[in-house]
Amino acid sequence: MTDRTLAPDQALWNSWTPAELAVRLKTVSRPWCVVGGWALDLWLGEKTREHDDIEFTMLRDDFREFRHAFGDLDMYTAKAGVLTFLPADHIPGLDIQQVWCFDPVAQAWRVDMMIESGSPEVWVYKRDGALRFPRTEMLYSSSEGIPYLRPAAILLFKALRVRPKDEEDFHKTLPTLPAEELAWLRQHLLKLHPGHHWIIPS
Repeated sequence: MTDRTLAPDQALWNSWTPAELAVRLKTVSRPWCVVGGWALDLWLGEKTREHDDIEFTMLRDDFREFRHAFGDLDMYTAKAGVLTFLPADHIPGLDIQQVWCFDPVAQAWRVDMMIESGSPEVWVYKRDGALRFPRTEMLYSSSEGIPYLRPAAILLFKALRVRPKDEEDFHKTLPTLPAEELAWLRQHLLKLHPGHHWIIPS
């Protein structure tokens, strides 16, 4: 019998696509949205690069409902690079913001659940609780009805530690952003990351 307390290899990713994730969550009535690189591809309307994983956010108070939707997956909290098995009757502690979900049949990680604060009505930026906006302003929807975080907010997240793939994401997304997205991104980069090379002159 498999010892689930021993976390699987972190490289064993064979993640769902946004469409596959949406199917798994079709009965969930609570707020959620795709984030990370996949969110930008939903904005662009096509897959533009390979993705190592897929991330989505959900509210902490809704964890049990999402866990039920992923009842066939083993869950591990992720903190500081360490994965710790989360028994079925447990919920993550307040210090946990990330849970990885492992498919024991396929022997692959399927999805990365990002736990956020806020409420069904209010979106809160996890790195600065002073940034709060109506959730309706922050979540967009793809042509297939898949919710995702607006691209300016995705790029703000990526701006903290820019990796080559983030640079690629920025440059392919920038020409598609309407004025309101550019203004939002510029305003919050100036506030949180003054001098950042992604700040576009107004």
